[in-house]
Amino acid sequence: MKIKKVILGLLGTLLVLGIAGYTTSKISPWPMALFLRYAFDYGADKKSEALEKYVPDHITTIQDQCYDPTDPEALLDVYYPENQIVTASIVWVHGGGWLSGNKEQVSNYCKILASKGFSVVSIDYALAPSVVYPGPVRQLTMALDYLIQNQHRLPIRSAKIILAGDSAGAQIAAQTAALLTSPEYARQLGIIPKTPVCTIAGLVLYCGPYDIGKTDIETGFKGLARPILWSYSGTKDFLTDAYFKTASVNQYITKNFPPAFISAGNGDDLLLQSQVLARNLSGLGVPVDTLFFSNVYTPKLPHEYQFNLDNKAGTIALQRSVAFIKTLP
Repeated sequence: MKIKKVILGLLGTLLVLGIAGYTTSKISPWPMALFLRYAFDYGADKKSEALEKYVPDHITTIQDQCYDPTDPEALLDVYYPENQIVTASIVWVHGGGWLSGNKEQVSNYCKILASKGFSVVSIDYALAPSVVYPGPVRQLTMALDYLIQNQHRLPIRSAKIILAGDSAGAQIAAQTAALLTSPEYARQLGIIPKTPVCTIAGLVLYCGPYDIGKTDIETGFKGLARPILWSYSGTKDFLTDAYFKTASVNQYITKNFPPAFISAGNGDDLLLQSQVLARNLSGLGVPVDTLFFSNVYTPKLPHEYQFNLDNKAGTIALQRSVAFIKTLP
């Protein structure tokens, strides 16, 4: 009975927020952004809880390291295995449509990854609409520089850093890799990173949006694409905004892009964007490993399928990600 009341209360709150978001959606992205943040965070928390049983023992956590002295909320956590040699460092950028999520929601998954012999960093970044594009990209470059500068006291293997992310976090990771390997693109963005290019050994990208212009604005993600992109871009006219077009990573990759592992589920609205990114990178001669599933694979694998380790596909994705990282020099 208590659980039923909680669920009914949650649904009631979502209904109120949804109505408010709908009625003011032509004026400001804020009401809908807050509604989506609430809903997305609820789902992400549930996924994290489901992973708890898979988290191994003997994982050490270093919490709340501030990577930007001017922003006390710019924090990251580091996970690493006890009594193991760290062979690579993974920097994971959480998803959430650029307007929700936090480093804690991927902490269990990061701990699972750390048990494979890696140090894994989970970062927080400022959320839209409070901070708009390309704020998270700029923050990720700062976090990378912080990790390199503090490798003497943190378990960071700077010679083998892997950028990783899910959904919006995959886009942020991919865009950061693109600007680190293309000075011209970095100048267009107005982000001149300190991080040396050679520190990014590869990427692990799940379910990301890599070409904003190819997003189905009206029906994508059940019609939620429009308020999400309005919130992140900072403009209602995001499709015609010249600067926001630079968020379409697929248009700015070069042959110097790091090797990448790319995956998305066969029931994901963003599947095609992952497939196109993989194809374009391969065409440039960039080493690419992919994990895609046939159209007839059942049950259909939804957005963020990789976090479900109760499903065989999620287990395969984890194994393939680890194998890819271990093959990198």
